[in-house]
Amino acid sequence: MAHVKTGGGKANQGSNVPGKRRGVKRFANELVKSGEIIVRQKGTKFYPGVNTGIGRDFTIYSKVEGIVKFRRLTKDKRDKFAIDIIPK
Repeated sequence: MAHVKTGGGKANQGSNVPGKRRGVKRFANELVKSGEIIVRQKGTKFYPGVNTGIGRDFTIYSKVEGIVKFRRLTKDKRDKFAIDIIPK
């Protein structure tokens, strides 16, 4: 009978992996330049609105220089937002 409990495999030890740095990068009423990243996300909590685009990794970015505005989408989807850029 073993007197030490077996551990997991070597692959399960010491997995201190850095985060992905996702989240909102520019908030409401902030001035952004063309091409600036507004949100990095996994999936679509935020949707592209007026003067914004979406990348292959769901990154929302600005297409023009202007002010960031967030707007809530339909009431049945409470956690879905569209991001617009109001040109300067």
